[in-house]
Amino acid sequence: MDLEFGAADEAFRDEVRAWLRAHVPPQPLPSLETEEGFAAHREWERELGAARLSVVSWPEEYGGRGASTLRWLIFEEEYYAAGAPGRVSQNGINLLAPTLFEHGTPEQLATVLPPMARGEVIWAQAWSEPGAGSDLASLRATARRVDGGWRLNGQKTWSSRAAFADRGFGLFRSDPDAGRHRGLTYLMFPLDADGVTVRPIGRLDGKPAFAELFLDDVFVPDEDVIGAPGDGWRVAMSTAGNERGLTLRSPGRFTAAAERLVALWRERADPSDTAMRDRVADAWIKARAYRLKGFETVSRTDDIGAESSINKIFWSEFDVALHETALDLLGADGELAGDWLEGYVFSLAGPIYAGTNEIQRDVVAERVLGLPRGTR
Repeated sequence: MDLEFGAADEAFRDEVRAWLRAHVPPQPLPSLETEEGFAAHREWERELGAARLSVVSWPEEYGGRGASTLRWLIFEEEYYAAGAPGRVSQNGINLLAPTLFEHGTPEQLATVLPPMARGEVIWAQAWSEPGAGSDLASLRATARRVDGGWRLNGQKTWSSRAAFADRGFGLFRSDPDAGRHRGLTYLMFPLDADGVTVRPIGRLDGKPAFAELFLDDVFVPDEDVIGAPGDGWRVAMSTAGNERGLTLRSPGRFTAAAERLVALWRERADPSDTAMRDRVADAWIKARAYRLKGFETVSRTDDIGAESSINKIFWSEFDVALHETALDLLGADGELAGDWLEGYVFSLAGPIYAGTNEIQRDVVAERVLGLPRGTR
């Protein structure tokens, strides 16, 4: 593989770097998990959208630049290196949008994607239920066929930022007599519709954006079904592949964090502590390895499929280890290190969301390595 970037790619990098230098807020925005911070991050998304930088790899008619996936990786590297704000629209642009590109109708693409790119509509994921997390096929929320659409009933939980989002997308059981992975339908719905109750979930940090949803006979028109009715599992697996692969956690996120860790080590480390030095070096090497894996992934012409589970295991466990190393370097000061401490707390969820790593190891064993079902 040729790892040298061409002149046009470097020109794109320079453009992105200059724009970020001129526009990234000098002070961090309030947490996007709060009402104030959510509004501030929504405005940031609108600023990105106006510059056609919110979704650089999308076609121009939907708000992007038609850039290659390689240039998206370049954008992500520059974005995280600049310390730019978190992406409050990530559920939409990283999960729903790729699903629509694969399974949506032209009308859905034209209606849903442009306002998403402009930061005007923020989406929440409505998959998990109290009894259906990693075992998503056991979900019980229902979609009942009615004239012109569907009636949704049930409960969804762990919906990130649903307390402030505009719309949701989720999976519902439309044929209760079908098998576990059959008879499911993938639907979009407004969070302010009649019959939708959004209830923030109490957290230790007091931030209310995590929410559970209650749906009581909520009407959704036929045009908000993604893919064919009853074929929701297949559609959902394309979403899961993006969630576990590169789009949700791009290499740039980790190369930037590793560089920050190296800087922290130079500032705080005891030169005689070779064990800590090795941990920092290991984090830097793993970040670079994930970057190279990203280049390999975008250079392929085939769908990585179940291999996305390998990515998910790697980045989620690496994220925890990197932040643990930073906090160990800081010692008692770690409790006062807002960015590192908050990053560490968030990283602990990584091995759980997007399907627990235990489930992902089963996927790798059975679908990548071809081991007998149930082999550990």
